[in-house]
Amino acid sequence: MELNFPKYQFKLQKKDNGIYIFDEFRKKHIKLTPEEWVRQHSLKFLVEEKQIPKSLIAVEKQIEINNQIFRFDGLVYDKQGNPLILIECKAPQIPINQNVADQIFTYNYQIQAPYIFLTNGIKHLFYRYSKTKKNIKSLNELPIFNNLF
Repeated sequence: MELNFPKYQFKLQKKDNGIYIFDEFRKKHIKLTPEEWVRQHSLKFLVEEKQIPKSLIAVEKQIEINNQIFRFDGLVYDKQGNPLILIECKAPQIPINQNVADQIFTYNYQIQAPYIFLTNGIKHLFYRYSKTKKNIKSLNELPIFNNLF
């Protein structure tokens, strides 16, 4: 499936029950779903284009909000271990609408990352969250790693 990202190379493996992609972050093969395809492209984009060190990226983590467990796709940390970029990926057929945006903003209320990256692989949205002003500003693009501070 064509996505709105540069072309990247991935290690794919065919098994009896489908195709699997090697996740360099989780160090294992993951069943290739449309959302996983977007997630893997998003992670490569952050590393290759935005110069984010792989060691600062966590994939598929969970948080608890109001006694409910939720999973987000990724989180980039700064060099001190503080949240920097919250990543949320959807399958290409899932439109990025207000409900999807509300989901990631709810997660970020708990996480408090200053940047948000929301994508379905076709449409990419970037936001800057100000803790002091308690507001969210839309960005045209995400700065490279060294310019995020």
